[in-house]
Amino acid sequence: MFVDEVRIFVKAGRGGDGVCSFRREKFVPRGGPDGGDGGNGGQVVVVASRRLTTLLDLRYQQHYQAKPGGPGEGSNRHGKTAPNVLIQVPVGTIVFDDATGEMLVDLTADGQEAVVAQGGRGGRGNTHFATSTNRVPTQFEPGTPGEERWLRLELKLLADVGLVGFPNAGKSTLIAALSSARPKIADYPFTTLVPNLGVVSWGDDGSFVMADIPGLIEGAHEGKGLGMQFLRHIERTAFLLHLVDISEWATEEPVTSFEVMRKELAAYEPPLTTRPFAVVGTKLDIRGNGERLERLRTYCKRHRLRFFPISSVSREGLEALLGFVGKQVESLRAPCATNS
Repeated sequence: MFVDEVRIFVKAGRGGDGVCSFRREKFVPRGGPDGGDGGNGGQVVVVASRRLTTLLDLRYQQHYQAKPGGPGEGSNRHGKTAPNVLIQVPVGTIVFDDATGEMLVDLTADGQEAVVAQGGRGGRGNTHFATSTNRVPTQFEPGTPGEERWLRLELKLLADVGLVGFPNAGKSTLIAALSSARPKIADYPFTTLVPNLGVVSWGDDGSFVMADIPGLIEGAHEGKGLGMQFLRHIERTAFLLHLVDISEWATEEPVTSFEVMRKELAAYEPPLTTRPFAVVGTKLDIRGNGERLERLRTYCKRHRLRFFPISSVSREGLEALLGFVGKQVESLRAPCATNS
């Protein structure tokens, strides 16, 4: 099951109490204070992992609590610091404070971690309060409480290429043809209810991640259909492929379908319309007399858009599409590698 949003409760450990103690040994009169400090409470830490692709585990375990620090002891023995509680989440997870809506961290790299609940500080023992005028201090500090809060975790998939298209436009068939991903494929709309990721190999040793996103419909930016579930995951794709059904059985006019897709992206987040993209006419093997194909081809030529007619079933046109997309991804990665 794909889960991309959950609420969890986190509570860090309380700091251990300091202690009031005096050294009492034979032949050591007036040994003085020797109360140790309390240990710090455990923290709650979120860690990004590429091995995870969903927040499913956190749906069934919603409460995470770290242990308190150990109390101080005599003979200047400090309490033990409690271990941290680690919560593993997929790369691409954003953590929000559920009460305030503040974004705490955006985990975009494998192994990246962040403290979401700070452990309490251990209290000081009476040793710290000894002075020249107060040689028998009885003061000591209790540990401070750890942070606790409700968090909202939201997953936005990280992919090089995102497939955008109306329901039944052939997105799942394309990602299945190019990668080892096996999404559900059927001849009715909305067969893809959750995003699917696939690693696509190209060239001698190149590869990129492709995301098959649930079908877009008009009004998606207002929450219609799968609404935000679709648009949220398209935000972090570097390159977009707009898939348009050009088969003789398609109910939507191809040019209209493409323009509606662009309007939905602009209405949801205008910067998405500046992202590099190409248009893909799908189901070439059942194009009929080709009128729909030619209308879309003419439109793309007039607007200087890259257009690739393909058939994922017969694999016609896939080689040209794969080569183009691979080079685009490579060029988009180059500035990142230079900056790093």
